[in-house]
Amino acid sequence: MKKIVALVVLVVIGGLATWFVSTRAAPAPDVTLTSLSGQKIALSELRGKVVLVKFWATNCVSCVAQMPDNIENYNKYHSQGFDLIAVAMEYDPINFVQKFVETRKLPFTVALDTQGTVAKAFGDVKLTPIAFLIDKNGNIIKRYLGLYDKTELRKSIEKALAGKPAS
Repeated sequence: MKKIVALVVLVVIGGLATWFVSTRAAPAPDVTLTSLSGQKIALSELRGKVVLVKFWATNCVSCVAQMPDNIENYNKYHSQGFDLIAVAMEYDPINFVQKFVETRKLPFTVALDTQGTVAKAFGDVKLTPIAFLIDKNGNIIKRYLGLYDKTELRKSIEKALAGKPAS
């Protein structure tokens, strides 16, 4: 009986993982984000760029572990038309987010989702880290939940920058 339960759990987890890393393009929600500095950024204004929208929290160990890679990816691809918006979850205290951004010297936009509306628009995001890779046409081409393979992410960014479909 335990083997059957374990098998069912593995199948469910595999199905969820497949859904989160799905390659079917779907339009990204047309949301307006507010940066830490108060700047309003409509996601639709970033059309023509490849954008990674990453939901994170300062108390999320995986999120913190991925920040050096996020900085590296931003610095490597930004001049080629890549942008990254790190969306702090609504439960994350603003002063914690500000301190994190200052101490880590994050070069990309950090947005606050104080009402949870951005997370809801992206499918009611509750878990972090979760990231959505959006192509130049404003379509979500990849979803990443948890720790992802950074080589695969970079390949996906490079394909999207070249205008090639995600695989």
